[in-house]
Amino acid sequence: MACCENLYFVFNCFLTLGGIGYLYKQNLFQTPYGRYVKSLGKQVSVPAKLAWFLQELPSFLVPVLLWYTTDRRTTTSRILLLVMFCGHYFQRTFIYALLTRGRPSPLEIVIFAMIFCTINGFFQGYYMVYCAEYDDAWLTDIRLILGGIMFLLGMAINIHSDDILRNLRKPGEINYKIPRGGMFEYVSGANFLGEIIEWFGYALATWSLPALSFAFFTLCSVGPRAYHHHRYYLEKFEDYPKSRKALIPFVF
Repeated sequence: MACCENLYFVFNCFLTLGGIGYLYKQNLFQTPYGRYVKSLGKQVSVPAKLAWFLQELPSFLVPVLLWYTTDRRTTTSRILLLVMFCGHYFQRTFIYALLTRGRPSPLEIVIFAMIFCTINGFFQGYYMVYCAEYDDAWLTDIRLILGGIMFLLGMAINIHSDDILRNLRKPGEINYKIPRGGMFEYVSGANFLGEIIEWFGYALATWSLPALSFAFFTLCSVGPRAYHHHRYYLEKFEDYPKSRKALIPFVF
């Protein structure tokens, strides 16, 4: 398989325009999963652990298969960047999915997420395996160093925030509570903030358009969700901290 620039261009357009479209859609109404599912009724649903495993797995598995089957010579820099991407999805697929106590997800949401993760996993892996040119000098490049720090910081915020949310309720409890601790002292969407920082860090570390397009899509995807969560908390809890912002500490 060789690098196809036209395919590369189409994918970047897909993510950018898709992000804009998804942002517009979420400004009209919340995506119906989690707390925003009013009632599943007769709708087919998937248990939370299985749903997260199935929808996140392609983003881990597809790039690994692309790397495993390529004949192209790999460099330490490209392997490191691929490990960063796959490391995130390894955590989401095999750790987060196992630990989550979330509600069942509608089947259509799971299918949509699986399709997106398959496409994104393929193109991020395709670019890194067949198109990217990084020699070992990239290991000392300031973009990789700063991007790597951002990536690890964002991942730490994301994982820590997920842990706080997961332990808010005891097994069997269904009522939502005010999250406290960590970055939740500053924003309502601390887990989303962590993920956004993570992927913009990855975009800096790779200095690539596919990674930047994905970071932009992530911002458009989870940014509005942080805002909806913030509004939900303010409406539900009279004692919700008024100084806490939705997504950006002290700003928004």
